[in-house]
This record gives sequence, structure tokens and C-alpha cells, in this order.
Amino acid sequence: MVEEQLAPRGITDPRVLDAMGAVPRHLFVESALADRAYEDRALPIGERQTISQPYIVALMSQALGLTGAERVLEVGTGSGYQAAILARLAARVFTVERVKGLADRARATFDRLKVYDVVIKHFDGTFGWPEEAPFDAIMVTAGSPAVPEPLIAQLKEGGRLVAPVGDRNGQRLQRVVKRGGALHVMPLTDCAFVPLIGSYGWRTDRGTPPDPAVRDAAR
Repeated sequence: MVEEQLAPRGITDPRVLDAMGAVPRHLFVESALADRAYEDRALPIGERQTISQPYIVALMSQALGLTGAERVLEVGTGSGYQAAILARLAARVFTVERVKGLADRARATFDRLKVYDVVIKHFDGTFGWPEEAPFDAIMVTAGSPAVPEPLIAQLKEGGRLVAPVGDRNGQRLQRVVKRGGALHVMPLTDCAFVPLIGSYGWRTDRGTPPDPAVRDAAR
């Protein structure tokens, strides 16, 4: 996977490549799909959610530019695979998942693999994790009509955020750097993620956009 799918496509950070080679992706998918775990494609994990294709996981991880000392927030735990990768790249990972069944399964997988540097919370991830903020880096693993405002507020000065932004049918993966109080955005690639459901994302699985009145009341 690393040699044939990632390195030839521009994943050059050796720490990211090492992490992708070390974390057993087949343990984060259903046993019936284990033989497909290292294909470069997204796979279903239940609850109408997916585990992202390895290339996208690697690209998003590389875009955060982690050195090993950072505190990272992940919004959308899913299977837990991305958080396990981040745990090898950062000092501490805080990950939020709105679907309790997925959060419980991810926690069990972390325990099985002895991934101790990840803390998981069952909550609306569009609010971030204000009690643990600010964060050196933030990753959003579901598509949103815009970067949720609480996440911008919880990002440190100089911090990096990676998120897919667009409509339900497709998004543009963006790298955002917070510098001098302003946001500097660099597009990375087109992509298609499951929708980010929550007060600052899509309001329902049917794709209703966020209601400003609801968002303001939630502040």
C-alpha cells in the first residue's frame, strides 16, 4: 500500500509513510472486508459511514505538518483508523464521534492495539472540544458546507486545519492556516466524504444546511 499507492502519488513525509505502514487497516474494517482493507478505496463501516481511502488519510495527515509535539483534534472518529495514524504523528489526539456505536467500536480497537494517546468523546463534533482547546492542528473527516466556526476559534495561532468543504455530492479538501488572526486557505484536491452532521454542519442526513438561528442559539 505504501510503496504502490502512497509514495508514487506525492506522499513524501517519512513519518506519515511509516505510520501508514505500521497501523493495521484491516482491524478497522468488518471482517468480511478485511481482504480489501489495503485497496485504495473507501469502505463501509456501518451507520452509513465509511473508512477513507488510504491516499486521502495520508494526504490529510501530511497536510497537517505534524512534528510529534502537537495536540490534535479530529472531528469524526468513524472506525478510528485516522485517529490511530494521528497518534503516531502527534503527542495527543482528541477525537469526537456523534454515533455512539462507532465511538464504542473505535475505543475497543484502540484498546486492542494499545493506542493510548487518543481520547474519544461521543458528541456533536461540529462544536469541537472546547474544554481541551486550543489545538495545534484540527482534522475534519466529513464534508461540510463550511469550516465550522467553533473549530476556527479552537485552532491556535499558527495552527493548521484540514477539512473537506462543499456540498453533499462533492467537496474540495482544504488546508487552512491561522496566521495573524486571518485564515489562509490552500486547496488540496477534490474529494467526496460522508456529510458532517451537526449544529455547524449539515443539520440532517438529508442534507439540510445549517440554520444561522440554530447556530446562534447554540453559542
